[in-house]
Amino acid sequence: MTWSDFVEGSRHVISAIMGLVATPVLIYFLVVNTSLLVLIGLAAWEFLRQNRRKGYAGREETVASQLAQGVSVVLPSYNEEAVIVTSVQAMLSMRYPRHEVIVVDDGSTDATFEHLRRAFELVPVQREVPSDLPTRGTIVDVHIPRDGRTRLVVVRKENSGKSDAINVGINAAVEPLVVFVDADSILDPDALIVVTKPFADDPTRVVATGGVIRAANGCKVVDGRIVEVNLAKPWIVRIQVVEYLRAFLLGRTGWSRFGALILISGAFGMFRRDVLVEVGGLNPDSIGEDFELVLRIHRHMIENRRDYRVQFVAEPVSWTEVPMTATVLRGQRKRWHRGLWETLWKYRGMAFNPRYGRVGLVAIPYYWAFELIAPLLELVGLILVVLGFALGVVSTPYALMFLAVAYGYAILVTLVAMAVEELTFHKYTRWRDLGTILLASVLENVGYRQATAWWRLEGWWASLRGKKQVWGTMTRQGFDDESCAVTRSERR
Repeated sequence: MTWSDFVEGSRHVISAIMGLVATPVLIYFLVVNTSLLVLIGLAAWEFLRQNRRKGYAGREETVASQLAQGVSVVLPSYNEEAVIVTSVQAMLSMRYPRHEVIVVDDGSTDATFEHLRRAFELVPVQREVPSDLPTRGTIVDVHIPRDGRTRLVVVRKENSGKSDAINVGINAAVEPLVVFVDADSILDPDALIVVTKPFADDPTRVVATGGVIRAANGCKVVDGRIVEVNLAKPWIVRIQVVEYLRAFLLGRTGWSRFGALILISGAFGMFRRDVLVEVGGLNPDSIGEDFELVLRIHRHMIENRRDYRVQFVAEPVSWTEVPMTATVLRGQRKRWHRGLWETLWKYRGMAFNPRYGRVGLVAIPYYWAFELIAPLLELVGLILVVLGFALGVVSTPYALMFLAVAYGYAILVTLVAMAVEELTFHKYTRWRDLGTILLASVLENVGYRQATAWWRLEGWWASLRGKKQVWGTMTRQGFDDESCAVTRSERR
């Protein structure tokens, strides 16, 4: 076969495929971006409603009230010596009338516990941790501050994973509300006040709330508080800022307004303790443990015919460091997509099932079609268009239309999302930062988006092959003003 014969054969194959998928591909991307625009519209509506109520929210009354529901803040930690003391200090100083902080040291091999012991003068106590939830790792000991007044509990256990560590924290919790926070995260001072507000407004129905996650890279931190919001210099971080705003802030606010929020980030989520015990806590065998937990709560409440609500709160903010290298970002996205696939497959019986209402008829099918399958269709569509155009099968008008619908429309949606965020919260006060975010919204579609799509497919394929999930490492700068880079193991 000559080269010309190969090219001609390829042209016929591409032409046949494009004849079948050309219109469906355009419709798919049109629907994807339009649905995102609808979610952003719902989020904007919710922001307006919340802003009108902000002056009457009674935050100061909540701080002074002794009737507010108590909160147990659970911090699972593994080799967090770079940030653990700062994080715990920040959690203890939160503005809230009654809360405790439970640090579960999941068998750290660095100086995590030693830093805590020295900073808070910890002493061992004979405290029995209840076994309301089944756990795997054996508890080594329990420590509290020597003064006995600081509401801090440190539980040391054998390494058995983040989910199991959180379950141990839930068992140790004595308050009716439990919030999970990553040990490398920083919460705004009023975070507990705001995220508990839905529970106070509707105590019998609200079972879970989630808060927004923002990138802390580049921000100035003093005494465990974000005092100046800045953008980090690496473009890989700046583009993630755009992603987090669109997905964590606007996307989930939109789903919450629609009444079908099925994902609360494990980095900042609050739950009723009794409901967590009812559903069995987090699943240690799940890669997407936060997604799996929320879906299990939905299924449990619906199947038991209980009226309930799962709500997202656009403020407060949990700040966390995001990956600064392509290697770490790749590992993160592979894990995320693998967790998405395994959870959706586990709860596939809920999809298109009228019994589960909006969750089963809208939210879960949306995640199947526009979250799980999206990277596959995007890469296949892009490859076909590029090859077809090179072989003369795809016309210039169609290629331009594809780029406009798949990427131009996506850029427009992102710019609308950034505009809504800026008009509502105005976290980035410098014009230079706003210009940088707008530029990152465009650059996201040039290389970055295609790379993350490929990495997500790698995670999906690894799961289909039954490949064991291995946690990698992540270099973190820590939260101190003069911190050095620390390699933090993410083996769970």
